[in-house]
Amino acid sequence: MTGLRYRSRAGRWVLAATVGGSVIASIDATVVSIALPSIGREFGTGLATLQWVVTAYTLTLAGLLLVAGALGDRYGRRRVFTIGVAWFAVASVLCAVAPTAGTLVAARALQGVGAALLTPGSLAIIEAAFVPDDRSRAIGAWSGLSGVAGAIGPFLGGWLIQAGSWRLIFAINLPIAAAVIAIARRHVPESREPGAAGRIDLAGGVLVTLGLVALTYGLIDGPAFVIVGALLLAGFVGWERHARTPMLPLHLFASRQFSGTNLVTFVVYGALGGALFLLPIELQQVSGYTPLQAGISLLPITVLMLALSARSGELAARIGPRLQMTAGPVLAGAGLALFTLIGPGGSYLTSVLPAVTLLGLGLAVTVAPLTATVLGAVPASHAGVAWAVNNDVARAASLIAVAVLPAAAGITGAAYLDPGDFQPGFQRAALICGAACVLAGVVSAATIRNDHRPDRTGPPLRAGAGAGHLGTPPRD
Repeated sequence: MTGLRYRSRAGRWVLAATVGGSVIASIDATVVSIALPSIGREFGTGLATLQWVVTAYTLTLAGLLLVAGALGDRYGRRRVFTIGVAWFAVASVLCAVAPTAGTLVAARALQGVGAALLTPGSLAIIEAAFVPDDRSRAIGAWSGLSGVAGAIGPFLGGWLIQAGSWRLIFAINLPIAAAVIAIARRHVPESREPGAAGRIDLAGGVLVTLGLVALTYGLIDGPAFVIVGALLLAGFVGWERHARTPMLPLHLFASRQFSGTNLVTFVVYGALGGALFLLPIELQQVSGYTPLQAGISLLPITVLMLALSARSGELAARIGPRLQMTAGPVLAGAGLALFTLIGPGGSYLTSVLPAVTLLGLGLAVTVAPLTATVLGAVPASHAGVAWAVNNDVARAASLIAVAVLPAAAGITGAAYLDPGDFQPGFQRAALICGAACVLAGVVSAATIRNDHRPDRTGPPLRAGAGAGHLGTPPRD
């Protein structure tokens, strides 16, 4: 069953499976931050443990994402996708029943492995299954429906936490995962990359994952490990320079456009990840919001991105990406700076809504041109891996920001439990993140060009290389 049409029954089943896989990752990514205060109170932990609840997931996801795409190319995209969904479901059970904070962190790391296996397969299956004329429509539907899940996630998570327990946000993954596996096994055709050959770069995946683990541990708990992490990451770069089949083709960074766009991605998504880690804590611990209210308060960000991203992409296609990639981060930075208005006693309409609206507008202006610029900066034969690298850069940036921002803002230990201690630190963190986004706008103005036209011969996107999408901000 190959060459499916978008409107066919078989095509709808394939789309249902791939959207379902993306949904469990999207929901999980948007609800965990809402649950952090509840998790911290139940286990009686400090902020460092809450940081690990977020970063343990992102560590394994970011470290293994490119390797997982290669596994799907070689051994079958449906096979690796369904293994990833099943792995994610089992890890979700372990998260839901975790008796200690340490167990929860370990289960979150396992969950990240499952997410790494299923994420590239979700898009790669669509690329391989649909006829070229219908591929863009299928990808658009996949992206839009996954975005809707991202919008529903905070509302659903807040409701589950308020109605029962934070443990339910992980249990909700089980029925979705079961349905996805059943549909995939019955209706999704298997596919492989015909040119996939050579050894899979497992050594590169191990080096980058261990490097990120050591670096993150050093930033959160032990400064000596920063050096270990830096050495491991340097070893990863050295390995990739000489590997026969590298997971990260370093030659892509010879393009100024590609390097500049990834630098902007790193700064913007680092600022976003750090701010959205602290914001739900601020809303619940300082402003007195319930988990449900905190979840709903973030909806304008996703709604604006869903409503405006396509038009932003069309505009960038006409005028070039430079203006939007310069102005968008500045708008987002202004929205993050407005987070300083959030505090005890303020109303949602005057203190929260202006900030999240401006942030959502800035992201809507930025994300579509950014993604298009990454793809346009390299020949079409490398478009898939370019997208995967950019997605990984965004996740690594969020990982590092969550690790380093609280300490940089003076938020340590159990300060998140005391509104008086947390509020000043949160305001400093908001200003740091806002300034970082403005800096990203300056970098765009200096590095992004409108007249870049690389060789676009070849297929539009190698099926196995896509590593997800940047349509909604990665928050884990």
